[in-house]
Amino acid sequence: MLQFHVGVSLIGILSGLVVLYGLLIGKPYGAWTAVFLVTTILTSVTGFPLPPYGFDPPRAVGVISLVLLAAAVAAYYGFHLDRAWRWIYVVCAVAALYLNVFVLVAQAFMKLPVLKALAPTQSEPPFLATQAVVLLAFLALGVWAVISFHPDNAAGM
Repeated sequence: MLQFHVGVSLIGILSGLVVLYGLLIGKPYGAWTAVFLVTTILTSVTGFPLPPYGFDPPRAVGVISLVLLAAAVAAYYGFHLDRAWRWIYVVCAVAALYLNVFVLVAQAFMKLPVLKALAPTQSEPPFLATQAVVLLAFLALGVWAVISFHPDNAAGM
């Protein structure tokens, strides 16, 4: 189960970066969007049965991600990015991608010896600085995407 979870997480992140690029250049990448949404939903769902058990910060991130993804799916497929649903989709999709990257960074600092040595408890400046840079980058990219993403034919997705 862990290997599947990690695999879909990485596919979700990579496809999410392609989707983000599309948002930045104003193009809806329909197939990539579907892959991103499905694998990111699977990432959140498959994280719940992993140890340690109980409601903890990773599961809270999973719940938040699923709420964001539900809104993104509704905005994209249900409301076809009509009016306010365009920016709701962009914000929710970028935020869900950010959460996956946030977890990727946290996992990297836990699992990679060179990063673990820099921040063994994940409260040290290298970890905090990395997460701050990631957050600021996604905030900037999210604003840019909201401004840039105006698909010509939203109903044709």
